[in-house]
Amino acid sequence: MKISVDDKEIFTLSELQKQIIMHYIPSEIFEDDMKRRLHYILTHKCEKCLEGLKLEWIPKLKAQGVKIPDNDEDLANLVLAQPDYKNRSTRDAEEKLFRDSILRGNS
Repeated sequence: MKISVDDKEIFTLSELQKQIIMHYIPSEIFEDDMKRRLHYILTHKCEKCLEGLKLEWIPKLKAQGVKIPDNDEDLANLVLAQPDYKNRSTRDAEEKLFRDSILRGNS
């Protein structure tokens, strides 16, 4: 079983791994069960990230007097559209620059 994202293979479950899993999962539902599990993992990850986004941004938005949308999709779009929003890569890069400047004594 090969797992691909955007037509790029990212993981292959070997025949031995499949057989080991099928010791507990019936072979008749194996493929559907693996797809269900992958779907769950990614959905759960998104839900947990959304929880964090809410914890961080709802207080900021309320402090700015912004009306908080009732649904998660609208809230996420609102947060992502904020001029001061930064994704993880940007935050990490800025933190690294800050740490490097402190180490060089340029605080």
